[in-house]
Amino acid sequence: MAAAKPKTKPVPERKTTAKPAARGALAKERVDAILKGLDEAYPNAVCALKHRSPWELLVATILSAQCTDVRVNMVTPELFRRFPTPAAMAKAGLPELEELIRTTGFFRNKAKSIQGAAKKIIAEFGGEVPETLAELITIPGAARKTTNVVLGVCFGKAEGVVVDTHVFRISRRLELAKSETAEKVEQELMQVLPRDRWISFSHQIIQHGRQVCDARKPKCDRCNLEPLCRSKDKTWRS
Repeated sequence: MAAAKPKTKPVPERKTTAKPAARGALAKERVDAILKGLDEAYPNAVCALKHRSPWELLVATILSAQCTDVRVNMVTPELFRRFPTPAAMAKAGLPELEELIRTTGFFRNKAKSIQGAAKKIIAEFGGEVPETLAELITIPGAARKTTNVVLGVCFGKAEGVVVDTHVFRISRRLELAKSETAEKVEQELMQVLPRDRWISFSHQIIQHGRQVCDARKPKCDRCNLEPLCRSKDKTWRS
């Protein structure tokens, strides 16, 4: 007697637009398919840090280190109400700054950084956040991630790719990068992504990481990039 066919689990309904491309991890067709999928899933992705000026975004990004954007957005309204400009921040007392940003973690170092940034901007840049990578990178607290955020969001300049925890994790899952540090992952992404996508890619991937591609339990059954993903920690496969 023929063996009974094993029962198959019903496949969840989901919109799948990305199609498997060449097996090569960095094949142009595969990169294009990933970018197309991101455009379809997150056409309006923007920076989650609330800000009204380059100065506010610079401070918010410094505060976001080892902290969620949600928490930063809870802290910055009162911070900027009391110290709305670099000039005001430069004159603030460190204990008051520390208390205002305490819940963002590492508050002592962050207080020194944002006040140091204010003083640098006043002393060397006429009170305005500079618009070049070479200048921004000299500001206290402004490492590569911070400078890329400010340049991309406020000035529309693609000088690099923002690599936060979501971008680092998902870029490796999708095999767009394989390095072990954010700095090296950024360099890899700059090699495989079109320059005109450097800014939007990060916003889309960050949103994807928050909504679908979770660090511990990714929602692969809801992911329109799933056919393109060969990550070993997938929770569902088509």
